[in-house]
Amino acid sequence: MSEFVKILLLLVSTILVNNYVLGRFLGICPFLGVSKRVETAVGMGMAVTFVMAIASVITYLVQYLILVPLKMEFLQTIAFILVIAALVQLVEMVIQKMSPTLYEALGVYLPLITTNCAVLGVAIINITEGYNLLETLFSGIGAAVGFTLAIVLFAGIRERMEMTDIPPAFQDFPIALVTAGLMAMAFLGFAGLV
Repeated sequence: MSEFVKILLLLVSTILVNNYVLGRFLGICPFLGVSKRVETAVGMGMAVTFVMAIASVITYLVQYLILVPLKMEFLQTIAFILVIAALVQLVEMVIQKMSPTLYEALGVYLPLITTNCAVLGVAIINITEGYNLLETLFSGIGAAVGFTLAIVLFAGIRERMEMTDIPPAFQDFPIALVTAGLMAMAFLGFAGLV
């Protein structure tokens, strides 16, 4: 199998089949918290895409250039969280300077990318699966695109639900959980694709 085909299958797998939010259930906090407006969801998706793609590559390098040679693989989680936290700080400063309205809209969820288990999950799964550097980069990009796709679709559905008559017991968070569950079931339809 050629490298191009492997990368393409990896992208399809991480975006649709093994979607980190709807298939692996990682990153649910920002998925539910920032998905009330499509614009905010797109901004969060872009921030997560940047952090996830760069964090995947940097954590790969940290693992194989620092932790493995020093036989300190047991520090993997701590080292990866430090890398992710530093990247989130960078993204936070850039968004605050370039788009103050997006910065205000993302609120507390922007610093929470640091503890977004999807970002850490991608970094650890890349190492566990034994991906090379190129596969790690595309795995991170695919996972981030899958996260963005899920959160933007969910935000679009939630915006439309605001105009519908929902029974009082289901308004706000309960209907969001039901909708997220239905979306996860819909994404299971991609299970045999790759």
